[in-house]
Amino acid sequence: MDIRELLVKVKNNEISIDEAQKALKKLPYEDMGFAKIDHHRKERQGHSEVIYCEGKSREHLREIFKALIKENKRVLGTRADEEQYLYVKEHIPEVVYDRSARLIKYIGEDIAQIGNIAVCAAGTADIPVAEEAAQTAEFFGSRVTRVYDIGIAGIHRLFANIDIINKASCIIAVAGMEGALPGIIAGLTDKPVIAVPTSVGYGSNFGGLSALLTMLNSCANGVTVVNIDNGYGAAYTADVINKLINEKGKC
Repeated sequence: MDIRELLVKVKNNEISIDEAQKALKKLPYEDMGFAKIDHHRKERQGHSEVIYCEGKSREHLREIFKALIKENKRVLGTRADEEQYLYVKEHIPEVVYDRSARLIKYIGEDIAQIGNIAVCAAGTADIPVAEEAAQTAEFFGSRVTRVYDIGIAGIHRLFANIDIINKASCIIAVAGMEGALPGIIAGLTDKPVIAVPTSVGYGSNFGGLSALLTMLNSCANGVTVVNIDNGYGAAYTADVINKLINEKGKC
């Protein structure tokens, strides 16, 4: 429950002042001992806290999901493995999982998707990171167009799809190996390009470092780079840009 909803309930005598005071004590966070849940994040940033699942115990993850679901109608967990998902689902049957994107989602209500973000992947091996980006953006309420397997080894595939890509408000370009795709796309568009290096590649790729350095050193204008395999971070930024462009009164 956000602050506005809480105040409306007090005004309408749906909850007492004592109940409202108890709820407000959780702001700006709820201290669970092993975690401090940031229930106030949606008020500050527009989206509720997202759970990074990797490295968390199953029990902690379950309790964090429960705490967030009490206060939010939509909850997202990233970098989750199937074992974590199955354990959480035992206790919260409504959650769903995408194995490729490694996302756990609780969707208590649907929201409209607006605008358009193009999520581009150089190769099919990059799709898991691209899907993390695409599904995160959709979860936040952005419409997504997927354009996969358009890497520079067959650059005619990119040229054949550039008109579709250019219809987007913002572009996420995901690539491993040498990581050239985002720079090339940026040279063909007037839209902001968020580059995501992946850890896909042979030994001299250094787990995505070569792709990261290529993207950071791009001579094309309009390229912003996130961390290796960080589809979530790219999606969050793209969603902000997309909504600034497509929601009235935002800017």
